[in-house]
Amino acid sequence: MKAIVQDRYGPPETLTLADVDVPVPAADEVLVRVEAAALNAYDWHVMRGDPRLARLALGRSRPRARVRGRDFAGRVEAVGTDVRDVRPDDAVFGDLGDANGAFAEYVRVPATLLAARPANLTPQQAAALPLAGTTALLGLRDVGQVGPGHRVLINGASGGVGTLAVQLAKVLGATVTGVCSTRNVDLVRSLGADHVVDYTRDDFTRDTRRHDVVFDLVGNRSLTALRRALTPTGALVLSGGGVYRGGSLVGPIGLIMRGRVLAPFVRQRIGILTTAPGRQHLDTLRAYAEAGRLTPVIDRTYPLHEVPEALRYLEGEHARAKVVITV
Repeated sequence: MKAIVQDRYGPPETLTLADVDVPVPAADEVLVRVEAAALNAYDWHVMRGDPRLARLALGRSRPRARVRGRDFAGRVEAVGTDVRDVRPDDAVFGDLGDANGAFAEYVRVPATLLAARPANLTPQQAAALPLAGTTALLGLRDVGQVGPGHRVLINGASGGVGTLAVQLAKVLGATVTGVCSTRNVDLVRSLGADHVVDYTRDDFTRDTRRHDVVFDLVGNRSLTALRRALTPTGALVLSGGGVYRGGSLVGPIGLIMRGRVLAPFVRQRIGILTTAPGRQHLDTLRAYAEAGRLTPVIDRTYPLHEVPEALRYLEGEHARAKVVITV
């Protein structure tokens, strides 16, 4: 089969389309014929080995997982002997987590990391949901504890996570302020945002409006500035993916580390978002999608052999919403 492989850290040129063996599912795994896969900031971080501190987990000289990509949608080709609730030809979607492998014609997946695909979404839309949707869901519902009547600000509202976070915050009953650039104001407003701040003209951290939750998806502001946008007992949720700026030692991890240190000493809650893939999150996202309350927005699609170009587009801060690979 064809797959996008990587044998050393570096720019998009280090990724190549190669022939590799079709994976064989273990007893508790499923083999999926991939129809679409989605890019995330995670993918360029792994590709570059950036920030360098992350290589302690990813692999010192090259990524431990040779085939890139983690979000996918497709159809089940075969199931392991212990899998009972998934059958061949089922339409599914999921997130492989750190195992990677989605930028390929076939992928093997633990049965617990996939779910039935939303019936009203295309494979491309479904592939755009898993990691970004889970990040938005857990950041708002679990860490931010967003509920009816809360005022929520999303910094990075036009990105892959942000476009889903705007919609999910409305589902949870919040009044939503989205922060984005001029060209994305109409997009963010169309997703349901009650207020939109154009960061090229206004600084949301200097506004008089205060928010119950600030969901930071960019990592481009200091803790002091972000906390200034909160009510005295509000919650700051940190999950900044950042963009590639020539390499760094700690990158967005620095802001998160400072948040951990400060959290015990302030009244405001500072929450550090960590996500783990799982069927329960996918089921929740599917329910919202099938109810018409959550629709992924796709910026561009690329064929499998153009994954390097797609990642170049994503890491340069040009993308809005999701970038998807068709297989």
